[in-house]
Amino acid sequence: MKKIQKLIAATLMIMTGFSAFALDGKEIMEKVYDRQKPEFTKAAVELTLTAKNGAKEVRHVGEYGRDKNGTSDIVMIFLSPASVKNTRFLQKQNKGADDDKWIYLPSLRTTRRVASSDGDKPFVGTDFTYDDMSTRKVEEDTHEYLKDEKHGDFDCYVVKSTPKDNKSQYLYRISWVDKDSMLPVFIEMYDKKGKLLKTSEVTKLEKKQGNRVYNVPMEEIMTNVQTGHSTTLKMKSIEIDKPLADGYFSPNFLSTGRL
Repeated sequence: MKKIQKLIAATLMIMTGFSAFALDGKEIMEKVYDRQKPEFTKAAVELTLTAKNGAKEVRHVGEYGRDKNGTSDIVMIFLSPASVKNTRFLQKQNKGADDDKWIYLPSLRTTRRVASSDGDKPFVGTDFTYDDMSTRKVEEDTHEYLKDEKHGDFDCYVVKSTPKDNKSQYLYRISWVDKDSMLPVFIEMYDKKGKLLKTSEVTKLEKKQGNRVYNVPMEEIMTNVQTGHSTTLKMKSIEIDKPLADGYFSPNFLSTGRL
């Protein structure tokens, strides 16, 4: 009898894919949030805005990043074209609170704080909103594991994340999380009516050497499926774990462009 019971138990484990050891949705997203990131990054970024009719606008951006004490800060400096040149953006992540965001607008020669109520507004005319620029904290959403599924070459967990706060711009998001890198390589974002609004797809992921080897998204496409407009972000070059001055990550740098 004991042999039969053991055989049945073993068979059930095989049939369920060892589900007793599977991660749930929250655990998967905790691994996404807690994955090791470079301490510093300096990148040359190309943004291509593509209209529904195929018309394109290319922008060049300098990007500086810092991960310190478990929080990430980022500075973006628009270099061209002339319509956005010298626009500068700073985002500072806070533990247990909303991120702080500032933007310097050269046409007004002023730096202004981006209010949390502006989170659903487009970021400098792209398909990314200000909230899209932030990394959502795990506790801000409820997370439901849906299935394992391939997305392109990536073997993924699929997780549905629903905001606890109904003020969020999205009703929910579905993420395809690469099991190897624990990076979301494809995300569907649904509007308040439950209709697909946007998709975000990592189309190029590379391993880069810093103090250790990191998985770095080198190309990402954000597409508004309702308007047909998209923004492609390409890392043209990147330096990792080379120290950057603290002065970059301050509102004063936004206003002056100087350290």
